[in-house]
Amino acid sequence: MAPPAQPEPASPPDVFDETCSARHALELVASKWSVLILTALAGGPTRNAELLCRIGGISQKMLTQTLRELERNGLVLRQDFHTARPCVEYRLSPLGESLSETLAALDRWAERHFPALDAARDRYDALLKER
Repeated sequence: MAPPAQPEPASPPDVFDETCSARHALELVASKWSVLILTALAGGPTRNAELLCRIGGISQKMLTQTLRELERNGLVLRQDFHTARPCVEYRLSPLGESLSETLAALDRWAERHFPALDAARDRYDALLKER
């Protein structure tokens, strides 16, 4: 069965237009927590506690808020097992999976280039102190 047809936008997508939904999509995935959560979920279904341990520095509140926003926007699926002891897993939706490769490339770029970024920041800060 073919996927449902997407409605034609009134005007071409333009991330520079503040009213364009493409801008909203960009804002959603540009959040550091969204990037980290989506990348962590690329490995398969993951429970909340596992995400909390894996993503250093994120609070439970921020994890919950970001997961809800990602779920609301169709990037993450939540499965509640309805057990006596709460058990919930999160996984990427097909839409989230389509974004996964791009985010993995962004992660690799950051890991490869952080020394250059750190050095540039140090040089800039040293110049400011000299002024």
